[in-house]
Amino acid sequence: MDKIFLHDLRVETVIGIWEWERKIRQIVAIDLEMSADIRKAAKTDSVDDTLNYKGVAKRLQQFIGDSSFQLVETLAENIAAIVLDEFEVAWVKVKVNKPGAIRGARDVGVIIERGARPDSG
Repeated sequence: MDKIFLHDLRVETVIGIWEWERKIRQIVAIDLEMSADIRKAAKTDSVDDTLNYKGVAKRLQQFIGDSSFQLVETLAENIAAIVLDEFEVAWVKVKVNKPGAIRGARDVGVIIERGARPDSG
């Protein structure tokens, strides 16, 4: 399996459980690994034959910037669902970092891996 990755996508959003966090925007940093078969794109040298990571980044920037979750876990699940559903990848690994959330630590966050959902019908 080939992978396309996007590292350190930084977006301001409302995230956190504390009342003061609900009133400000904080930075989250996103890392993605997405399954892709890049053989056709490698032969044709055409972006139309591969996963458009710029499209993924723009979609996630819009979604994350407009979101208002309490937990990074919820944000990660929603990011995975968008990538799987809208970009037709079979597998995604999502890492959500919340820099500066814990004093003395560079960042804290979650890493999840999700596969495509089977068709429901």
